[in-house]
Amino acid sequence: MNEKAVLRLGDQDYPLVITVGSEGEKAIDISSLRADTGYITLDPGFANTGACESGITFIQGDQGILRYRGIPIEQLVQHSRFIETAYLLIWGELPTPKQMDHFSSLLTQNEMLHENMKHHFEGFPWTSHPMAMLSAMINALSCYHPVLSAPSNPSQVEQAAATLMSKVRTLVAFSYKMVRGEPFIYPSPKRRYVSNLLHMMFSQPEESYEPSPVVTRAVDRLLILHADHEQNCSTSTVRMVASSGANLFASVSAGICALWGPRHGGANQAVIEMLEEIHAGGMDARQCVELAKKKDSGFRLMGFGHRVYKNYDPRARIIKSDCDKVLEELGCCDPLLEIARELEEIALRDEYFIERKLYPNVDFYSGIILRAVGVPKNMFPVFFAIGRLPGWIAHWRETTESRSNRIDRPRQVYTGPNERQYVPLEQRC
Repeated sequence: MNEKAVLRLGDQDYPLVITVGSEGEKAIDISSLRADTGYITLDPGFANTGACESGITFIQGDQGILRYRGIPIEQLVQHSRFIETAYLLIWGELPTPKQMDHFSSLLTQNEMLHENMKHHFEGFPWTSHPMAMLSAMINALSCYHPVLSAPSNPSQVEQAAATLMSKVRTLVAFSYKMVRGEPFIYPSPKRRYVSNLLHMMFSQPEESYEPSPVVTRAVDRLLILHADHEQNCSTSTVRMVASSGANLFASVSAGICALWGPRHGGANQAVIEMLEEIHAGGMDARQCVELAKKKDSGFRLMGFGHRVYKNYDPRARIIKSDCDKVLEELGCCDPLLEIARELEEIALRDEYFIERKLYPNVDFYSGIILRAVGVPKNMFPVFFAIGRLPGWIAHWRETTESRSNRIDRPRQVYTGPNERQYVPLEQRC
C-alpha cells in the first residue's frame, strides 16, 4: 500500500507512511517525526499509540471480537484446554499430538520447586499479599534456573516456558498455604493442570481435595479467557522490560507487579469488595443500580463496561454460562452471590445500561466463580496471573526476537520550571 498521510506544520508538509495490519487496522508511522520536525506526539495513557507490531492477539472492541493467533476465543474455550492454548500463543500454531504430549511431559517434569525455595516463603510475614510473594518468587526462580532465564534457542524457550507455567501453580499454592499456616501440599504428576493447582491449594494431609469436572473446566476456561489481551498494562510492561534485555523471569515478575494494580488485575477483586459493601450497607440491588446512574453519588458498579469492548465483552458471554453451572454444581447459598445475580439481571434489562453498553464484563463473572470455588479475594489477581502467563511469555519472545529489538524509550512534554539557579541553604528563607 502506497498511501501516505501528510502532516502540515506551518507551510511545511511532512509525508508519513501508513502501515496496515493483517485485519485492516491502519497506523500512521511517526517513528521519524521528532528527527524530521522536532515535534513529538502527546497521547496520555497511550490510547491511540501503537507501540509495536504483534502477531499474537487481535481485538475488535466495537464488534466484540477476540482471537488468539487468528483463532476465535469462542472456538478455543469450546474445544481447547489451557495448556494447548498456551502452546498456541507461545509458538503461533496449535500443537500436534506429539508436540502436545512433549509439552505436557515438560510441565509434569517441572512442577516441583527446589526444596530450598520453601525457605523463601518463611521470610514473608503471614500478612503478605500473594501478588507480592508471586513476583518475588518468580524472580527467585531465575537464581535456580540461570540458563533458562535468558533462553537462546527454541529448545530452551520451550523449557523456560514449561518451567514457568508449571512452577507458577506450585508457587501460588504454597503462598496460599503459608498465609493460612497449613502444610504445603506437593503437586501430583497424575493430575491435569487445573486439578493439580486446586489440589495443592485445598487438599489437607489427611484428605485430598477432588474438584468436580464442572469446577475444573470452569477454571480452565477462565484461564484461557485471560491468557492474552493484546497490549494491556501488564503485557506492555513485560514488553518494555524485555526491550532492555532483561531476562524472562524478571520481565514476567514486572508484569505481575503491573497486574497487581486494582485498575487491572484487581478488577474482579473490586467486584467482590463492592458486593461486600452493598451487603454490609443493607442496600438492595435496585438501589445500587439507581445510585450508579447518578454521577454525584460516588457509587460505581464494578464489573460493568470495558475500556476496549464497546459491545458485550465476548469473554463475559462465555464465562456467564460457566458461572451459572458452578453455582448450581456447588449449591452455593451466599448473600453476595445473590446480590450479584440481582445486579446482573437488573442491569441487563435497564435502558440506562443498555444504551451505554455497560454490560457485565469478564471480571464480574470471574470474581463470582472464584469466590464460589473457595479462592480468597486477595488471590483473584494471582489466578489472573496464572492465566496471563503464556501471553506474557509469547510477548517476551516476540519482543526479544524482533528485528528492530530497540529499547523502549517514550518521550515526554516537560511542564516543570524553566532554568533557575541553585540557592545555598543558608540563603533560603
